[in-house]
Amino acid sequence: MLYHVSQKAVPKNFNPFVAVLSAYLVGVVLCLIALRLDTSGPSLTASLKELNWAVILLGVAALTIEIGFLLAYRAGWNMGEASALSNVTVALALIPIGWLLFKEQLSLRGVIGVACCLLGLYLLAKR
Repeated sequence: MLYHVSQKAVPKNFNPFVAVLSAYLVGVVLCLIALRLDTSGPSLTASLKELNWAVILLGVAALTIEIGFLLAYRAGWNMGEASALSNVTVALALIPIGWLLFKEQLSLRGVIGVACCLLGLYLLAKR
């Protein structure tokens, strides 16, 4: 909730890229503090040696999500509908990806859930 409330509350005249950059700087500082406090995991240096394409792509994805919600809210979307539409659409798109790339299976309960999601998308789209 904090994520969507803060996204919606960013002033409209504030550059969206500066907003995301500022938020990420806060996140970086908090991560550095957490790294200092966490002595159980691999070190920063050891982790950076394992950096791969997936982590880079995660950064690109995070940026597009942040900018997407910020611009959607500025365009007048309400929080509940924007979040629901985004999450349901992504969940539906991930079903074939999970099946093809990760050999995930969809249970009967999952099929019923997908049907409910599709009904929800229909209801959101029908104004």
